[in-house]
Amino acid sequence: MARESFDKEIQFLRMLVLTSGAYNRQQFADRLGISIHTFDKTIKRLKEIVNSVYRQLPEEQSKEFAETIRYSYLESSDPMLLFLFRAKSLKESESQRISALLAAMHGQALTVMELLDGCCSSMAEGMPLPDEKTIRNDLKYLEQVGVIKKEPGPRPYRYRIFNDLAAQLSHDELLDLYSFVDIMANTQIPSVQGYLLRDGLKKHMIRNQAAARWAEPFLYKYHYYSRILDEAHLFMLLGAIRSRRSISFLYFSPKKETSYASKNTNPLFERETEGKQQSVLPLKVIYDHQYGRWYLLGHHNRHGIKKYRLEGLTQISEEDTAANELFDIKKAELEQRIQYSWLIDTGQPVTVRVRFFHPGPGIKNFVKERVLLQGQWGVITEENEDFFIYEIIVNGTIEIKPWIRSFGSSCEVLEPMRLRQEMIAEWKEIKSGYESV
Repeated sequence: MARESFDKEIQFLRMLVLTSGAYNRQQFADRLGISIHTFDKTIKRLKEIVNSVYRQLPEEQSKEFAETIRYSYLESSDPMLLFLFRAKSLKESESQRISALLAAMHGQALTVMELLDGCCSSMAEGMPLPDEKTIRNDLKYLEQVGVIKKEPGPRPYRYRIFNDLAAQLSHDELLDLYSFVDIMANTQIPSVQGYLLRDGLKKHMIRNQAAARWAEPFLYKYHYYSRILDEAHLFMLLGAIRSRRSISFLYFSPKKETSYASKNTNPLFERETEGKQQSVLPLKVIYDHQYGRWYLLGHHNRHGIKKYRLEGLTQISEEDTAANELFDIKKAELEQRIQYSWLIDTGQPVTVRVRFFHPGPGIKNFVKERVLLQGQWGVITEENEDFFIYEIIVNGTIEIKPWIRSFGSSCEVLEPMRLRQEMIAEWKEIKSGYESV
């Protein structure tokens, strides 16, 4: 995984996709909470990465950075987060140093001192030479992400590249593995690590010329860019939950006009940001498949259970470890509060009753199939040849309303009366938009 955070680039790409070039430079910078100079530096850096990632494209296609996600409908299916990992996962000095270490370990196991000598002799002129502590930190990082492996045996320890899986598989087995990873990464969540594995397998096959009689059998197109981008925070949050550690972050509510604020190191340019500094004990991460959003649920010392959209989290850092007893109490409280949540609502439970109409004789009952598939813990309490009654207890009606609305004329809300009146008002408003002028 990346060694640096890239909050600014995440928000940059999110806005680029959502606005489709509708903002000028000043509007873009204002929305991000950065200066025009920082905006220009960011886009220049990302353009350089685009040129290196897509250097195989015809020259006439290498236009503005905004065009890189629209080379063609199918080309833009590569996830934006994977692009970010290429763009800013390592500093230039780290990138050269780690490349030298991996090249030295190719086909042989080496000690730290042997790797230090090899790295120093292969570093480019003008680059700072590493010391033993730096090399050990790099090896620790590479071992953590599964790139290298420490060989068993006495000191001094020897390290080698850990590519046993790919090296031991035949050509057909590699193709089967690639297809499986491709399907799972594009259809399951979370998927970022799957994309990284898929990318590594593809490069391995190309290096070994296994791609000569190979074409990708599946092509996917994602519409929820935010889901992919927000997975940059996901594994850090899950790690904090497992270790029961509190986290601190700067949060930008979706209701705010600004979605990012740069860290100002010069006190002369210090300014108040629209984000709020938060310190919470993370308890659960929930994914909303309907809108492609991730949510963090945690305990705040002053406000109790709080909910955050992951797209608003920046500058995340881990803090102290919470007591096991405190974590267990707050986790149990959260589970009780969201027991009847359609997603994350913690309001008062209410019984919702909906009449769903069968599509008609001789037609596959797709309505009932969908209700049974997506209706969570709701049950069918009554059914005849024309309709069936679906009943569920949920915390409030805000989150279940879009799901009910998506059935259109195939359903009718019976209870509660307030929800029924809201649906009537919404359909009247929709109807008014289609009336003759």
